[in-house]
Amino acid sequence: MPMAAADIEAMIKAALPDADVTITDLAGDGDHYAAHVVSAAFKGLTRVAQHKAVYAALGGRMGGVLHALQLTTGVPT
Repeated sequence: MPMAAADIEAMIKAALPDADVTITDLAGDGDHYAAHVVSAAFKGLTRVAQHKAVYAALGGRMGGVLHALQLTTGVPT
């Protein structure tokens, strides 16, 4: 069963409350998403560490109910 974009956004915001999150359904199938996440919590972290923080927010759903996530992260300017 695919995940809804709103559920992905809610999980990320629960872990990173200040995050600006944009979710795009890439294939229209609820299985392939792009997420752009901007958070001050990422300041000083490597890109890999930023991505790990987002994956941790998803609670192990990557590769299961969430098949694919194209992820971009950044800090506010």
